[in-house]
Amino acid sequence: MSSAAVICSNLSFSFPDDTPVFEDLSFTLAAGRTGLVAPNGSGKSTLLKLIAGELCPRSGSVSVDGALGYLPQSLPLTGGLTVAEVLGVAAVIQAIDAVESGDVDEAHFITIGDDWDIEERTRAQLDRLGLTDLTLDRTLSTLSGGQIISLGLAAQLLKRPAVLLLDEPTNNLDTQARHKLYGALEDFTGCLVVVSHDRALLDRVERIAELEGGQLGLYGGNFSAYEEAVRAGQEVAEKNLRNAEQELKREKREMQQARERAERRQGNAARNLKSAGLPRIFAGNMKRGAQESAGRAGQMHATRLSEAFSRLDEAGRALRDEQRLILDLPDTHVPAGRNLFLGERLQARLGDRTVFAPHGVGLTIRGPERIALTGPNGAGKSTLLRLVTGDLAPDGGEIRRAGGRIAYLSQRLDLLEGDRSVAENFAACAPHRTEAERMNLLARFLFRGARAHLPVGVLSGGERLRATLACVLYGDPAPHLLLLDEPTNNLDLLSTGQLESALNSYQGAFVVVSHDERFLGEIGVNRWLRLAGGELTETGSPQA
Repeated sequence: MSSAAVICSNLSFSFPDDTPVFEDLSFTLAAGRTGLVAPNGSGKSTLLKLIAGELCPRSGSVSVDGALGYLPQSLPLTGGLTVAEVLGVAAVIQAIDAVESGDVDEAHFITIGDDWDIEERTRAQLDRLGLTDLTLDRTLSTLSGGQIISLGLAAQLLKRPAVLLLDEPTNNLDTQARHKLYGALEDFTGCLVVVSHDRALLDRVERIAELEGGQLGLYGGNFSAYEEAVRAGQEVAEKNLRNAEQELKREKREMQQARERAERRQGNAARNLKSAGLPRIFAGNMKRGAQESAGRAGQMHATRLSEAFSRLDEAGRALRDEQRLILDLPDTHVPAGRNLFLGERLQARLGDRTVFAPHGVGLTIRGPERIALTGPNGAGKSTLLRLVTGDLAPDGGEIRRAGGRIAYLSQRLDLLEGDRSVAENFAACAPHRTEAERMNLLARFLFRGARAHLPVGVLSGGERLRATLACVLYGDPAPHLLLLDEPTNNLDLLSTGQLESALNSYQGAFVVVSHDERFLGEIGVNRWLRLAGGELTETGSPQA
């Protein structure tokens, strides 16, 4: 096992507007595979940039033991670069070619160093990541987004880094490319730190680092083990909270009872002293003694009550805000077997390219089917969804649709008007509902109070998803067919869970395009279709 490590000591960082991100953050990540998780906006990408040296901390230090490789979410690459240039091997290959042609200039040997096998290693690395057909002189402008991501990873692995930082490496990768990446990372022996919302990838790490409240907590095991640990911790926290609430009620009750007993004793003592005819000074001393005794008892109960409040506050802070969506969607119900969409011999053209095979593709959707549409990037999955919605007219074939509404959630979540508030967008989609009813429904999507009146344009990705789901699922009329195109792209794990909850409450049919196998497993998919090579086939299972 490598000794590579990342050490952060008292790290503090703020954005230019002085918004703090980290304050005195300290941790050590040793060799092995670490998954870094947190809600969007918590600072995961910022932390990787600090480790990579792309950002400077306000105070504290970052130490990286060994050579560093870093793959950001967005690669700063231009379309004119060749594969060899992106991989950083162009100069070495040119020097080798020059030497083999008889040019023995010393500069060539300095450039080559120990990398005489660079072409073989490069070819092996590209093949390993599923880039078998890429030639070194191909330009980036001819590659897909997924191929560019895989190429960026190949470039980092060719550096033989001791520490490797990856920020959402499976974004834009299809299922086959994801599995290639999983295999390459499982063999990495240095210190790997990966930010990802891909739970299949996170289940292949050895530890989870959770960034919460500006601090880093480490959990041994993969993401499933982390989820179980968090679940168990939540159960303990909920029990402690209930106990603290009961203790507080008991202390309040006992304090009130003690106060009432003291008042009764004082009243009885005053009457007894008066009837006993004792001297005034003696009666005053007895009264003061009773008051002091009552005061000491009251102070004791006040202290115990304050301690109970503190324990309740501590128990409440230990309880996570799960923010689950609890929905009831009876209006989306579709009778079993009802035909919602029928397409025969469908064909589409994008520019000069024919998307599907010459005979076209056929698709039938019945209620309430849950269909996963899979296939490699560029196969035409999004095009097929647009044919189903009617956004795109077919260049061949026949289409029949039922009368119910078809709702389409694109990858961009651009259904709502960004300059209008969540409440205004919802009112436009559900005008038949009263304002009180709309506000209650928005609260179920976690838009409570002032949050419901925020402009959609300022929402985070997860918030925008929830606002869109509210408008789609409770709009008029309710959708009987829901189409989702890569809905978990750029969603954090909490938002993905909320989407799963919404889809499990939905009673209509849906078709979802996704490469996220864990997500597809959680939403009860019962029909699997694969689009590849222009052919749409029923596979019967996700791995077929």
